[in-house]
Amino acid sequence: MVGFAPPVFQMADVHYAYHGIPALTGLTLAIPRGQRVALLGANGSGKSTLLRLLDGLYFAQSGRVAAFGQMLTEAALQDEDTAIAFRRRVGLVFQNPDVQLFNPTVLDEVAFGPLQMGWPRDEVMTRVARALEEFGLTALKDRPPHRLSGGEKKRVALASVLVLEPEALLLDEPTAALDPKSASDMVDFLIRCQGTGRTVITATHDLDIVADIADLCVVMKAGRVVAQGAPRAILNDAALMTDAHLAHTHLHIHHGHMHHSHHHLHSDTEDPPG
Repeated sequence: MVGFAPPVFQMADVHYAYHGIPALTGLTLAIPRGQRVALLGANGSGKSTLLRLLDGLYFAQSGRVAAFGQMLTEAALQDEDTAIAFRRRVGLVFQNPDVQLFNPTVLDEVAFGPLQMGWPRDEVMTRVARALEEFGLTALKDRPPHRLSGGEKKRVALASVLVLEPEALLLDEPTAALDPKSASDMVDFLIRCQGTGRTVITATHDLDIVADIADLCVVMKAGRVVAQGAPRAILNDAALMTDAHLAHTHLHIHHGHMHHSHHHLHSDTEDPPG
């Protein structure tokens, strides 16, 4: 854990529903500053909804959400200065990058956020060039994002968020639908985030990468937190993982007559909102 620094995000008894269907049901959680946090949970457990609340895209229908010590409400973000400051500090990369890529070129995409912040154009272009280089996008800067591969789109989406140098980075299934090389590059990036001081919250079904990309695991079920702790302790808790629908047991037959049940972890890649 990180010293006595106040949490980046705090949520208390948060509820949220889609057209009457509950997504978060009394969720309470504090996210420590500077930690890499993995959100684990089966489809419909509330991971994606949680990320959208932390990014100020949705707002709690009841309960309290605070970011950087300030209440995160729709009314608060209607103030332009407050909204700009918040968007500068928090960035979300969606599971499907097509949701957030809309500019005519990769360069325009990465420059869009800084230009919206009103930063000087020279500073913007310096930051954009650095981000393009970091994510191997320089040669693609004039390409339309919609014509890129899935892995390239994900890198553009990540660069377009990180160019703002946010204090908190939220990622929804960052390795979903990626080829092995692109997924490996994403994991390497998340490993490099350790010790940088940035808070990184990753919702993932890929349990094989959790021990490498997270300092803390938060397990969700039915819209609330059911456990949190060190990655290896969480992943090795067979009863917890089974109860959270992240693992199951298969019956195996050995030597024609012996039956054994073995613990298996899920490693799904799709997670619809909720």
